[in-house]
Amino acid sequence: MLVANHISWVDIFVINALAPSAFVSKAEVRGWPLIGRLAARNETVFLRRGSRGHAKIINAEIAALLDAGRNVAVFPEGTTTDGNHILHFHAALLQPAIECGHPIQPLALSYAGADEQPSRAAAYDGDLTLGQSLGKILGEQRLIARIDVAAPIATEGIHRRDVAAMAHSAIVARLPSVGDVTAHSPRNEEAGKKVA
Repeated sequence: MLVANHISWVDIFVINALAPSAFVSKAEVRGWPLIGRLAARNETVFLRRGSRGHAKIINAEIAALLDAGRNVAVFPEGTTTDGNHILHFHAALLQPAIECGHPIQPLALSYAGADEQPSRAAAYDGDLTLGQSLGKILGEQRLIARIDVAAPIATEGIHRRDVAAMAHSAIVARLPSVGDVTAHSPRNEEAGKKVA
């Protein structure tokens, strides 16, 4: 299971370039123009939030993909940020890997401009529309996507909150210019942000 911080809808393409994966996404993404269609074609597992019964079904689907040797990628922040901080990780998303004994592979995502300095151009947060996001990206002379791969984390015999904390720490350590806002309430941080 690949676990990454989440900045943009572009993250999906970046991770797929490194390691083709099925993704876990909120159910609403299925209805998005173009992106929803692409997501559905890529074995995306669509999660209806707030439904424990549906979560059990989704966990079984994810476990089956992992057991079949497929990569499954999750963004445990549950929303995008501007790339300057990392939110609390929702440990429940890691449960399928733990139940079937598959390791977690933390991935630290970041974007840089032509000057090699951190760039917000790919960020899909706040009230930004998909069109505005695409315009920001196309307006850049050069946009570099980076993935820093941390050591895998074994999951056997470890509680999901501990696995989530280890993955979070591994990602924060690889993004030195990023702040850790785990002390903030995830519900407050999610207000007005996009989720992919």
